[in-house]
Amino acid sequence: MNHPCFNIAAVERDTGLSKDVLRMWERRYGFPVPERDANGERLYPADQVERLRLVKRLMDQGHRPGKLLALPADELAGLAPRRPRAAEAGAPPSRDGELEELLALIKQHDAVGYQQAMQQRLGRQGLLGFVQDTVAPLTQQVGEAWEEGRFEVFEEHLYTELTKRLLRQAIGTLPAGRQGPRVLLTSLPDEQHVLGLLMVETLFALEGAECIPLGTQMPLLDIGSAAGAYRADVVALSFSSAFPVRQIAGLLQQLRMVLPEGIELWAGGGGVRRLTPPSGVRLLDSLEEALDALRAWRERHA
Repeated sequence: MNHPCFNIAAVERDTGLSKDVLRMWERRYGFPVPERDANGERLYPADQVERLRLVKRLMDQGHRPGKLLALPADELAGLAPRRPRAAEAGAPPSRDGELEELLALIKQHDAVGYQQAMQQRLGRQGLLGFVQDTVAPLTQQVGEAWEEGRFEVFEEHLYTELTKRLLRQAIGTLPAGRQGPRVLLTSLPDEQHVLGLLMVETLFALEGAECIPLGTQMPLLDIGSAAGAYRADVVALSFSSAFPVRQIAGLLQQLRMVLPEGIELWAGGGGVRRLTPPSGVRLLDSLEEALDALRAWRERHA
């Protein structure tokens, strides 16, 4: 029976592990154990790719690869959840039953039903309330469901793509911002999550700020060049909880050195919530703090 296999370039893209790391682990730890094609090139079975993805996720939490690769599959899977379920953590359950219904629509792969339900909530709540009271908590719950294994990767992607579409449509209906600050919004390489940026862009646009969205995964030097070219007042970055926390402070310090002193650097998202603020960087723990930062900038530049 045929079983799917993937070449090393595909595994690198899918897992976030470089080709050099994959080869080194093969030599040092005896895993992965790739097959070979007719030309002698490595081919990785799907079950090994899944295990590599899990190992990478656990490494981002601080686990050492040598220890992880030596564990049996069942013990490795037992380490997988990145945070306890809300009930186990003592967190209060969500009081908004409609959010559970929205999650269920994604789980049922009902894209049309999800979009209709979200449009109805947008109409009832208005754009500000929709972002703060629907998109923000729903995004957190989707992330937790994925981390706990209740959502598949493709279901998380469906949620992200449909919600991105809604937010971009809503942003497109707003008048162009003419007030300061001029905010450049992006993320660093390896940070693919865009919903945090879109939520902040929506709130800033509602406040009349001039937003310059550059999408995700911009190299540091390119962010510096873009900030100068667009005469940005602020560079705002988003770090999801999936981004390796131990790398964030160093990356922010490097970017701070690239940016001129007059350009402020703000960073928000789940990845920065337990981070000590690096010098010259303002950390935003919530959407409310992002709005506070915007208003504080205006007060300083009144």
